[in-house]
Amino acid sequence: MSAVGKLTAAVLVAGSAGWIGLTAGEKGITVASLIGMAEMQLAVLMGNDAVAMPGADAPEAEPTGPVIYWRHPDGLPEWSVSERQTADGRAFLPVLASEDLSLGPAPEPSSEMAMAETGERTILYYRNPMGLPDTSPVPKQDSMGMDYIPVYDGENSDDGSVTVSPGKLQRTGVRTAEAVLAPLAATLRAPGIVELDERRISVISLRADAFIETVADVTTGSTIAEGAPLVTLYSPEIAAALAQFLTDVRSEGRLREGARQRLENLGVPGEVIDRIATEGQSTVSIPIMAPRSGVVLERMAVEGMMSEAGDTLFRIADTSTVWVIAEVPEAALMEIAVGTEVRVSFRGLTDGPIPGRIDTIYPEIDMMTRTGKLRIELPNPDGRLRANMFAEVEIMLGGAPVVQVPEGAVIDTGDRQVVILDLGEGRFRPEPVTVGRKGDGMIEIVSGVGAGDIVVSSATFLIDAESNLNAALAALAAPGSTPEANP
Repeated sequence: MSAVGKLTAAVLVAGSAGWIGLTAGEKGITVASLIGMAEMQLAVLMGNDAVAMPGADAPEAEPTGPVIYWRHPDGLPEWSVSERQTADGRAFLPVLASEDLSLGPAPEPSSEMAMAETGERTILYYRNPMGLPDTSPVPKQDSMGMDYIPVYDGENSDDGSVTVSPGKLQRTGVRTAEAVLAPLAATLRAPGIVELDERRISVISLRADAFIETVADVTTGSTIAEGAPLVTLYSPEIAAALAQFLTDVRSEGRLREGARQRLENLGVPGEVIDRIATEGQSTVSIPIMAPRSGVVLERMAVEGMMSEAGDTLFRIADTSTVWVIAEVPEAALMEIAVGTEVRVSFRGLTDGPIPGRIDTIYPEIDMMTRTGKLRIELPNPDGRLRANMFAEVEIMLGGAPVVQVPEGAVIDTGDRQVVILDLGEGRFRPEPVTVGRKGDGMIEIVSGVGAGDIVVSSATFLIDAESNLNAALAALAAPGSTPEANP
């Protein structure tokens, strides 16, 4: 009951007592009876704040003393200062003095009770309740009136271990996990760019000066098949070589290897040379065909133009296979090998990542970004992957088995990494560790913890803070350094 409630109850009881006093004077009721009635009424209003006297809770002791009042035989909240009966004729039960309620303070626990609460443990010292570095060999209070907390034998140790009760472990949500020896399933994410396969790009150019007579109906971006005509041209140098080849064929009836080789060196298609040798007739216009199937990347040929030897007329690329060039940090290159599995995702594609493998690791590091390049070859039969598309590459890192624990088990303060070892029976000890790679919620432990050790995976900071506090207090409470109790 709150203070306001108790005050209100006291006022009501006082008022009732006044009225009862007037009535009692007429009926000859004694003062002791009135006091008993007032205490009874106040005890009922205050509930558990009233403390029963020994006779009320100790059935083995016989009640003693005079009759204070009479109560209802069924335990109902009905009392009487004189003998009376219920409506059905049953007599009220007398309440003796030893059965009455006491409103005084509860008795202090005996030394035997205190020993039962603390067991056989020995109090080493008392520490500041606010965690300050202040201890005392005797009980005391701080400036705010808070009692110092006793530290028992066995709660502190030289190795920094702490003991936590099962109830406290449950309230703080402490969870543990086992350190395991297994390959660390780490995933490295890196950006990538789609590029054309350098081996599947063709450039169509002339090996002699020529005039472009006609150009096929193809433009940049057009898809063209292998062997399809691109241009027809006239070249004086090629025409002279054809005439010489035809003369050799007619005069000797056989192909002159020297003349044929000259035509091939000038870029005349082999089927054109074979047709001239078979028909025995030369031609003025020479057709140029596509050397591969693919997409026209560039068209420079224009009808009627004069093209010099070496000028590019077309660029054609086969896009059935493309490359993805990924850039990874320099520090991660040592963990990647050719053949490592990857998954490549594209923002414009909704059918999930494309699996692949690393084909090549480029032998140099970018001086500006400090990254290395990886090349992944992906099939592209439908042509959905286009040059310069952005890609997200996930590299599956594995390797040899390592000792690993959940990431939440490691406390990283910047200058140290610590895990909390579970020693059993509620005892915990902080252990410095050296960490390595991370992956899939786990972190590698290079040193400090072995496979099979049990570590705390949650609420680690609470146990670490308590361990640090105990270590500091233990240092203060060492022999010869315990501060004197403040008066």
